[in-house]
Amino acid sequence: MTGATPQRSDALKNREAILQVAHDALAESPHASLNSIAKRAGVGPGTLYRHFPTREALILEVHRHDVNRLVASVPDVLATHAPLDALRQWFATLAAYVRIKHGLGEALHSAAAQEVVSASWPPVAAAVGQLLDACEQAGEVRPGIDPVDVIMLMSCLWRTPDTPDGATQADRLMELAIDGFRPCRVCQTTSGSVP
Repeated sequence: MTGATPQRSDALKNREAILQVAHDALAESPHASLNSIAKRAGVGPGTLYRHFPTREALILEVHRHDVNRLVASVPDVLATHAPLDALRQWFATLAAYVRIKHGLGEALHSAAAQEVVSASWPPVAAAVGQLLDACEQAGEVRPGIDPVDVIMLMSCLWRTPDTPDGATQADRLMELAIDGFRPCRVCQTTSGSVP
């Protein structure tokens, strides 16, 4: 039994290495081969296929892994940025990730893909809720904003072209959205006067 823990540890290290390399390789080209990913990860094809028996399984696990990592980053982003800047940074990272897609587009028609994508919504919404709570406590957004509404609104960020002009447009769109989240001081003082 003494060999079980190192073996498990090696398997986990291999799995993490494959996922990181797959993330980078699929960002470069959604058509990167599994054999090229295994080679870059420093493992044999058999090791990769033991962890991920199909291309779809690898792509979906890269998606799940990236979503989990992004969700887990919220406390660090809030610790190193003012709340509203943390919201901006987090959504910019999400937009960059969604824009890359890592070949997910082709895999989205399967039941397994739908399950993985659906499962990512609650943790992402919870992460956005944490960011909104911090912004609300700082007085930078009004209370009661629905995190899912914010995600739907911010989805415009990953629909802009992946060009310098597209990045400028994404920045403008984000600021327009954030302006809509701010407390409405005029509305608070003239409540009921606007039809």
